[in-house]
Amino acid sequence: MGIQRDRVRLNIGGRIFETTATTLANAGRNSVFGAMFDDSWNFEFNNSDQYFIDRNPDCFAVLLDLLRTGELYIPANIPEKLLYREALFYGLLDHIRSAKWGQFDGNRLRHSKSVMGRAPGDGTAIRAGPDGGCCVAHGSMVHVYDWMLEEHPPIHLDYQRVNDVGWVDPGNIVISACERLGREDGGMGLFNSSTGELRWKFQVTHENQVKSYTGGALSFSSGDYRLFASCKGRSNEYGIGVWDQITGKQIDFFYEPTGWSHLGDADKLQWLQGTNCLMVATWFPRKDNCYISLLDFRDKKSMVWSWSDMGAPVTADGRRVRDAIAMEENSSICVVNEYEGLGFMDLRSRAASVRWSSRSRLMEGKMPDEACYPKLALHDGQLFSSMNDSISVFCGPDWVLTSRLRRTYGGSICDFSIGGDRLFALHSEENVFDIWETPSPPIL
Repeated sequence: MGIQRDRVRLNIGGRIFETTATTLANAGRNSVFGAMFDDSWNFEFNNSDQYFIDRNPDCFAVLLDLLRTGELYIPANIPEKLLYREALFYGLLDHIRSAKWGQFDGNRLRHSKSVMGRAPGDGTAIRAGPDGGCCVAHGSMVHVYDWMLEEHPPIHLDYQRVNDVGWVDPGNIVISACERLGREDGGMGLFNSSTGELRWKFQVTHENQVKSYTGGALSFSSGDYRLFASCKGRSNEYGIGVWDQITGKQIDFFYEPTGWSHLGDADKLQWLQGTNCLMVATWFPRKDNCYISLLDFRDKKSMVWSWSDMGAPVTADGRRVRDAIAMEENSSICVVNEYEGLGFMDLRSRAASVRWSSRSRLMEGKMPDEACYPKLALHDGQLFSSMNDSISVFCGPDWVLTSRLRRTYGGSICDFSIGGDRLFALHSEENVFDIWETPSPPIL
């Protein structure tokens, strides 16, 4: 970069600060200071000897030190919320976040904070937002938190039970809910994450008629902005619907093939970007058996791979699949049973069977009285599996157990989610959720 290393004087709220153009360039193009540089990153001086910005000078001193050193030190006399507000004005929130916690690594995670829930009983889901916030679904409500863990106005769905929730971007979330008999409601809607305002509903059209339906599991494709959801209607609207995330218009629908009655009741959807397929999974107790399928949504919609435990004897140790996740790099699907035993299936084989890994089995005996079935997540080559009140981390080609995250408060973990360089774990008691972060590396 052709940065001029001239001194720059800034008048912030009446206090004079001197720095260099190089330091201000560290703020990036999308910051207030980025607008002071031309396209070649040469600083554009004005006619006066200083720039005046009518903001808090104490907070600016902290932010300027952050740009100089990459380290964040907040004096005791400055409330963090005030500093975050000033950072938002200058366009430096990303710098604050990267200074507070480092790049996500499951083996270096540390418990940062626990947030008390708003209602007793089991939560439905927790979903990490792209900017470090999260949302928690419980009953007919969704509670939304920004990256500072400040709660926004909750979203009420008028006693419609929420089935799933997902982030389109930091400003919008999609909520799927149950249809109530006798009323034309349910389905899915796009909501403003800050205000809770309903922006539009995602409609299902069958034979040129708009149908009411129950919206289930959600998944998103990043490349072409498609939204996938399992749908269950009153007549023939059973299957997987596809919508445009930006316009909300329905663009496709995959109806359940004859003999397969699990698509509309799917517990989990996962879009596979590399193979252009959607994994659809349903398991006990929603169904008597477990079903996992890969759907191809290109010109000739088809089911290109499927597996079911139908007809297979239930083993003495209860190896029933409770969650699944596709691993494109390994051309496999990982499954987990209620004892956190990991199993793997080869996607290249149409007659795949589960190969259980004894080395990954971490529990013996029966489930605890408060049963929260295990969940799986895959992030940057690390595999995560929840069980009771802990989350295990597996790494390497053989998926060896390398660490475990555990808190003693809140009961069993009913769901967890990774995003925005954070891991959020939702506990079953009182909907307490934990935030786990990777400490930022020391600056030598």
